[in-house]
Parts: sequence; C-alpha cells; structure tokens
Amino acid sequence: MTDLFPWEQHTIFGAGLIGSYLGGALSVQGFQTTLICRATIKSKLASGLKLTDYQGHEAMLPKMDVLDDKQLSALNTQVKKARFLWLTVKCTGIKQAVIDIAPLVDENTVILCCQNGLGSDAAVKQAYPNNMVLRVMVPFNVVEISPGHFHRGSEGKLIIEQTPQSQIGISTLVMSLHSELLPINTTKNMDSLLWAKLQLNLGNSVNALADIPVKTMLVQRGYRRVIALLMSELLQVTTALGIKLPKVTAISAHKIPMVLRLPNFIFTRVANKMLEIDPNVRSSMWWDVSQGKPTEIEHINGAILKHAKTLNIACPANEKISGLIRQLSDTASLTQEQKPPIAAKTLLAWVSGK
Repeated sequence: MTDLFPWEQHTIFGAGLIGSYLGGALSVQGFQTTLICRATIKSKLASGLKLTDYQGHEAMLPKMDVLDDKQLSALNTQVKKARFLWLTVKCTGIKQAVIDIAPLVDENTVILCCQNGLGSDAAVKQAYPNNMVLRVMVPFNVVEISPGHFHRGSEGKLIIEQTPQSQIGISTLVMSLHSELLPINTTKNMDSLLWAKLQLNLGNSVNALADIPVKTMLVQRGYRRVIALLMSELLQVTTALGIKLPKVTAISAHKIPMVLRLPNFIFTRVANKMLEIDPNVRSSMWWDVSQGKPTEIEHINGAILKHAKTLNIACPANEKISGLIRQLSDTASLTQEQKPPIAAKTLLAWVSGK
C-alpha cells in the first residue's frame, strides 16, 4: 500500500455519538477532520465540541468542519476526498451509506468500518473492491451530556484491523492518532476480537428492555443472569467454530458468565472493573429503541442465531431476546408487562423458560 500520512484528510461519515467523539478527538490532535452528519446533529455542534471521559480528561473545540447529509449531496463531486473515511453509521445504515459515501472516495481512500456485530464490512468491500477496507472495534460508550458535549463513559482502546497489506502504514497511523482521550491499538486477529466484542454487546438488548443506565442494570443480579445466558450460548457457538476469544476485559471471556451469576455482594468485589462505568451510560440499542429507530439486533444476537443454525446449536435465550426487541417496533400490540422497563425477575423468567 502507499504510505499513510495521518495529517491527510480524515472524514467521519455518520457522526452521531461515537463519530462526533472520534472526530473531536482527532481534531484535538491537530488532524484535518470533517464530520458528516444529520442536520439535527450539525445544529448541536454549531458552538463547537466539548470532549470529556470517565478518567477526567477534557478538551474544547470552538469550531469543527461539519457538513450535513443534504450539503454533501449538493456538493457531490466538489466535496473534499477523504484519505481516511471513518464509517460510523450503525449496521442498519450500511446499505445506504455505501451509496452516500461515493463522493468522498477515490482510489487512495482507506475506509474504516466502526460497526457493532459481524459482517457489515462485506457490503463496503463489495461496493469498493479497489479500496482498503479495515474493520474497527469500538469498545467504549459515548453519551451526549448536553448539546455538543460528548463523554466517553467506559474504558477500552479503539482497535484497528491490521492486515498484511496495511501492517506498516496502520502501525504508523495508530502511533500518531493515539491520545488520552482516544486510546488506539491494532490487531491482526480482528475476527476473534469482534466475536469477543459481540459477547460484551449482548448486554445491549437487555439494557434496552430494562430501560435503565448500564451501571444500574449490572448491579441487579437478575439482569446479569439474563446476560450470562446469552453469553453462554455465544460461547457454545464460538467453541464449535474453533474460535478462541481474546481477553478484552479484566475477566476472560469464558469466565464472564460465571462472574455475572455471582450474588451481588461477591460480584461487586470481584467485578469492580466491570462497574467502572459512568452512571449515565446506556447502550446504543437503548437509544435506538427510545427513539423508535431500527435496532442492530440482527447483527448482534441475530448473528449468533445465524451461525448456531448452521451448527445445529439451540440458542433459546438469544431467540427470546431477539423476539422481544423485534416486538418493540409495534408497541401497540404489546401488553404493559412486555414494554420497557421490564423488571429483572420478569425478563429472567421469560428468557430461562420458567
């Protein structure tokens, strides 16, 4: 590949919570950065960005280069090409995004896919076969404290895929982009890492159904037991696929379900790292459900079910949770008990079949 110079144009397409924080962190480092987002988000950024994190780091950006989607469409071929195009739309938006990013892409553009779940990069690679397309794992949550104020509420390094073709260039890029506000690293084993991230993402649907902050959810054993059931099914699938999950938290992947099942007084001592999360943080799926938007359930719990079906492995807990999330698209047909917030005891009884 050609040399990668990190000071060349970085464009964040689909800048919401993660994308705005990412773009702001790159701008703080002095890189040319443009955010492309919906008009409603652009209006919130009119006075600049404020970035904070759970460790107390802080930065202010009085002005950002921001385009809304209509401006991008109007500029079309006149828009500045991206050297690094960070695709931060959700999995549900990938199909449209591969069309919309066309004016931003030339033969030198590196496309970085920052989606949850598995397989969303396939559509990007199909649409742009001559471009380098790399997967990115984003382990942390971002919340908007107030208009333009984005807060990273949990730990973890953003991980960029390293392929044989990208090895030298991406290592140099990461060294330049890494900061206290945005810790970054690389991996040569993105497949297994994304499965490990998928395991952690299984709490997203439970959080959407619980309708409470993630930290509040995790201190309730009933919700943890639901998540443990979902994770145990995932581990059956990864074991059958021969995938060894890397350790992405203080607790190894296969021990997380056991720890989640512990009584509260033991859990709070053993899993104190797991609880080092901002009390305001909620999952991205909660945000989707609360705003009546399509969720990523098919790319998270649904991805497990897809692989489980080919392996003839039953995953009843993930089936039940997936069904509950899908039902939320038609709340008129639901009983009051089926609508969020669903109590931990009720959800556990449904998912465990009791």
